[in-house]
Amino acid sequence: MLLSKLRCLCTKGRLNPAVTACYHSQKGVYGFKPLKKRDSTDVSQSAISNRAQHANVYRFVEAYRKYGHRQASLDPLGLQTVEDVPELCPSKYGLSVDSQDSFPTEGILHTDQATMNLSQLVKFLEHEYCGHVAVEFDHLETEEERNWFAEAYESKQNKEFSPDQKVSLATLMLRCQGFDHFLSNKFTTVKRYGGEGGESMMGMFKEIFEKSSESGISDIVICMPHRGRLNFLTCMLQFPPVIMYQKMKGMSELPPGAKGTGDVLSHTYTSVDLKYGSEDIHVSLIPNPSHLEANNPVAAGKVRAKQQALREGDYCDEEGTVPGDKVLCLQVHGDASFSAQGVVAETFAFAECPHFRVGGSVHLIINNQVGFTTEAERGRSSRYCSDLAKMNSYPVLHVNADNPEDVMRATSIAMDYRNKFRKDVIIDFICFRKYGHNEIDDPSFTQPIMYQAINSRTSIPDMYANKLVDEGVCGRDVLDQAVQEWSETLAKDMSRVDTYVPQQRHLQQQWSGLVQASDSVSTWDTGVATDILKFVGAKSVDIPPDQNVHPTIQKTHVERRLQRITEGRDLDWATTEALAFGSLLYQGFNVRISGQDVGRGTFSHRHGMIVDQETDNIVIPLNHISDNQTGFMEVANSALTEEAVLGFEYGMSLENPKNLVIWEAQFGDFFNGAQIIIDTYVASGEDKWLLQSGLVMLLPHGMDGAGPEHSSCRMERFLQMCDSSEHKVDSDQVNLQVANPTTSAQYFHLLRRQMVRNFRKPLVVVAPKVLLRLQAAMSSLSDMAPGTSFKPVLGDPGVKGDKVTKVIFCTGKHFYNLQKERDSKNLQDTAIVRLESLCPFPTAELQAELLKFPSAKDFVWSQEEHRNMGAWTFVSPRFENLVGCKPRYVGRDHLGCPATGIGEVHRAEVQQLMLDTFS
Repeated sequence: MLLSKLRCLCTKGRLNPAVTACYHSQKGVYGFKPLKKRDSTDVSQSAISNRAQHANVYRFVEAYRKYGHRQASLDPLGLQTVEDVPELCPSKYGLSVDSQDSFPTEGILHTDQATMNLSQLVKFLEHEYCGHVAVEFDHLETEEERNWFAEAYESKQNKEFSPDQKVSLATLMLRCQGFDHFLSNKFTTVKRYGGEGGESMMGMFKEIFEKSSESGISDIVICMPHRGRLNFLTCMLQFPPVIMYQKMKGMSELPPGAKGTGDVLSHTYTSVDLKYGSEDIHVSLIPNPSHLEANNPVAAGKVRAKQQALREGDYCDEEGTVPGDKVLCLQVHGDASFSAQGVVAETFAFAECPHFRVGGSVHLIINNQVGFTTEAERGRSSRYCSDLAKMNSYPVLHVNADNPEDVMRATSIAMDYRNKFRKDVIIDFICFRKYGHNEIDDPSFTQPIMYQAINSRTSIPDMYANKLVDEGVCGRDVLDQAVQEWSETLAKDMSRVDTYVPQQRHLQQQWSGLVQASDSVSTWDTGVATDILKFVGAKSVDIPPDQNVHPTIQKTHVERRLQRITEGRDLDWATTEALAFGSLLYQGFNVRISGQDVGRGTFSHRHGMIVDQETDNIVIPLNHISDNQTGFMEVANSALTEEAVLGFEYGMSLENPKNLVIWEAQFGDFFNGAQIIIDTYVASGEDKWLLQSGLVMLLPHGMDGAGPEHSSCRMERFLQMCDSSEHKVDSDQVNLQVANPTTSAQYFHLLRRQMVRNFRKPLVVVAPKVLLRLQAAMSSLSDMAPGTSFKPVLGDPGVKGDKVTKVIFCTGKHFYNLQKERDSKNLQDTAIVRLESLCPFPTAELQAELLKFPSAKDFVWSQEEHRNMGAWTFVSPRFENLVGCKPRYVGRDHLGCPATGIGEVHRAEVQQLMLDTFS
């Protein structure tokens, strides 16, 4: 009876089946809206005729568009040899520069001149394509893009700037230079990674901010390495210099009462509202680790989350909106790292993918022409450091940093391209660094000729300022006054160093109301009313009648889940996960699950999205809980990569505490491809920068004969990364939660706890494989009712405490093997206690369990992992120092890899493990 009622209930609040969301229709799914195809480019008949009549001239022009960059003057130091490019010789096309014959330019060039002769043409092409700006766009996939780029480039190259714009640019660069001079005088031994040699990058940022304001962009998220970062923060993002001075003096940048370690000066971040024209732009410079380029996907993820919050692009139902309407991702790179770090390619790999695209990022490569001490030709195999961009057919603009106005022209073209096509674009900003890798370094050890050239030249700001004065654009006194005022500002902040109190920058705006975790352990009621659970459980398999469901899924997933919900028992892992997701959506939270194959689940258990067997249309039932639903679920099957995807999800988790963001590894050990993100962001982000993240990592784990690579999630690595103490009871303050739940209800409570608490912490779930469908691991609705919560320790109610002489402690699915063995031997004197939470270590709960067994003398820690792996080395000192008992180890011996790949050996190990545990 109740089953039929639930089926009836499923018809309420359903969206019209005719507009069911799916990838392959024009409706899309939540988080992905198919973009309309662009119209093909029309070429006038007269243009086609001109190209046909002057085919060799047209081929010659196209050669410059394709190869002109190879003959451009791009090196501000003049050390690069400009090669002879045979393709640019007119005679190769049967043309002679002595010819006075003219030809029409329509369809051939983008110029105001109606006709040209060959001599004029060569002069035009050399000016446009072989000057201080060069471009690569011939590899763009569509004719529309190539034509647009040729027109934009050939017409905007001559863009003029007003006297006020020139003075503003000069002032900005002089301030940048003045800041470096000030720091070099006051802090001679501090590594600051200054902007000397690249000051005209400030013009790039200025142009991007102004163009963003003009195009309606309200938010910009920036990632940036150390080079020139302090200059950018101070000169453009209004970051108080006094905070930097304090840091340079060894003082803390953290506000009073904040719990954290802080980070080095060059990783400083900020968030600020800037006014350009009449518009406000919110600019966020995210923190960066020293692992260069790791912040690229993090910035992109934060942008994506902002787009979700603003309901723009893929999250907007309105016609005509596309990703990137309101939020821009600006990624700043180093030349050596851009071409060498794999995370760059990984981020490009999903830049256009559903659920990951952000509407085009602008990339600025600060090209010092040397990486640390390694020359460019030793640091990459390609011609340019930017060549990686061609994997996605993105255009590249190369610009000589000695020419600030050309820098702004190139930036203007890049922004226009991004705004029109919503694809990434790269600016290769070719500059130099005045000092070595840092100001204390001596670069002449390895680059003597380069630094002879650098030390003998005038700085870029001074050159440009002299040029303006010589041209009569402004007087020297105007620029000197601007520099003097800036110097006074810097000096004023220096006088505040001893009295300035850092202000709170964390837990602001959408994070207000949250707190840093306390130094105690809190318990949260994560239960949900049974009728709500039944409702969302039924809705999780509410599929429109016109959706052609796979018969196996219909029987084993849809019908069986409805039966389980009806009976209120035997709820498997996937069902309780759906109940957790659905109840959070019901409360207005968003849920995003990302990873390889998460829609179905690696082990074919989740089926969070249902694929039509005839049309490939996709339905996500949990997004149709009700007509007035405000929380939605995004199912993001990801590219086959880990580092960049996990970085992306971490970035999404930083933006909004109301988003439950989950990354699931296909197998637990796949996380090791993302170790950099885990080390530098997930495990240490709050300590370093006070930035909270509720990111969940699901890592399938279990020694079940799968061999070395698909058995262990290496939980020992995560436990080592935890700041849990061996001598002091853990609290909610631990940097990382590690849990190994053994029942589906425990998993339900873990997921809900991530959102209902008033603080956020990353959670590593040692996720199951065999437990996904194991009857003994299933739960009932009563296990998730109001008043229930996650239990850090699960005791053994099946034994009488006063008869127990032996207590076995374990964690994870190993419990069920132990329980089966004990029951087969009918041992009444042996209790098995499960640690569901490893960090925080459940000291109080374990002490309470031990009190139940006053006669126990033998204590065992039994694990299926090898001795140098698993939880043993973590739990052993804590049992002894905190719990008050000293268990002996039982498990596999030491090994260099996680598991054997020989089936006979595996089975023998399992038998021996049982014998040793119960001997």
